[in-house]
Amino acid sequence: MKNVSKKAKVMLLLHLLLAIYSLNGIFSKLASNYPFLSIRFILCYGTVLVALAVYALGWQQVIKRMPLTLAFANKAVTIVWGIIWGYLFFGEKVTPNRIIGALLVIIGIILYAFADKDSKEEEAHE
Repeated sequence: MKNVSKKAKVMLLLHLLLAIYSLNGIFSKLASNYPFLSIRFILCYGTVLVALAVYALGWQQVIKRMPLTLAFANKAVTIVWGIIWGYLFFGEKVTPNRIIGALLVIIGIILYAFADKDSKEEEAHE
């Protein structure tokens, strides 16, 4: 049970980091609305740099604790975050095609995670 809790915490950390990572596009787009090197432009890009630093440090901790292939497979979830941020920050429409695409990404991540788990169980039995 303790091992499951530890894995859940690492997965939660990974997805929190991916949410932070996905915000980089938002702040880059916001920065494009301001004159180059204005205070708001610098604040937006400063936020991008801080978010990237947090992500990079956190990513190193995550990949110590889970298979790299599983961590990279989960990076696809940033597409879902992009849809959410687009709606919240820019009023973009959440269309059925976007929802279907996001669901396909999530299903792919889940299938990969189970396939990875099954292959590890097979290796353990050999």
